[in-house]
Amino acid sequence: MKEPVRKEPVRRTTYRVPQAPRRRSRPSRSGTLNTGKLLVPSALTVLAICAGLSAAKFALDGRVHLCVAMIAAAALLDGLDGRVARLLGATTKIGAELDSLADAINFGVAPALTLYVLLLQGNDVGWLLSLIYCCAIVLRLARFNTLIDDDDSPQYTKDFFVGVPAPAAALIAILPIGLEQQFGEGWWTSDAFVGGWMTFTALLAVSRLPTASLKSYAVPPNALVLVLIGVALFAAALLTYPYALMCVAIGAYLIHIPFAWRTKRWVASRPETWDFHPRERRAERRAIRQVRRGRPTKSSARLGLRRPGGPHR
Repeated sequence: MKEPVRKEPVRRTTYRVPQAPRRRSRPSRSGTLNTGKLLVPSALTVLAICAGLSAAKFALDGRVHLCVAMIAAAALLDGLDGRVARLLGATTKIGAELDSLADAINFGVAPALTLYVLLLQGNDVGWLLSLIYCCAIVLRLARFNTLIDDDDSPQYTKDFFVGVPAPAAALIAILPIGLEQQFGEGWWTSDAFVGGWMTFTALLAVSRLPTASLKSYAVPPNALVLVLIGVALFAAALLTYPYALMCVAIGAYLIHIPFAWRTKRWVASRPETWDFHPRERRAERRAIRQVRRGRPTKSSARLGLRRPGGPHR
């Protein structure tokens, strides 16, 4: 018998593929973009601080026009930084704290120092009233920070400020400067009026009077053209008659306070409207007023309905 042939095992040769050298990891582009988004709102706040401090410097130099312009620029930047932060999703704790410190400087220290230097210089009582105004603005900001985290309040309270906001209070406080630049010296530049006006503004800031928030108002699409025309007219008036426009705007803001108080009182007495959109609440109020006056609503007028007991044709 033949012996079976033994097969030798096949030896396989393995080769190692040379690996490419590892590259150092680079920071991701998305991380850089996120950091940039976080810096934009804070940069606007820092610019607002620079504007407020520049207003104080220009007041010391006697350059009234630049002083008022810097306070207005600080108010504009204060309104932009929060909206930009929410738009970019870059709201941070440090941004909120920085915004409060900026408001204390821009709308507390700068207007108080401006009024004292330009209209109350050398008056010890005027300096005391300037301190009272500045402290009132700081207290108003502290109260605002505590109300932000209050989740127990009804939803409709978010549509109103408690007291006059700090930017509006700063513009109201410098009204005597605008009157002086527009009409010259008069009783509105006297120490008694300026001091009393500062005290009145300080009381508005720390009061609990409701004032309307611009967040509750939206521009309807069919009124966009009218709004753009209004913005163009506002810009033209701002360049031509800046102080007259400032006085008119401050007067209009003060006139709106009783209406805001009445609106909040109306909403508070009707819990069923607490979750409504502000536009829906305004429509509800108009409908109620039309019913009380006995006027037909738009829907009934379109259907050709008439009031019961009316004249028949």
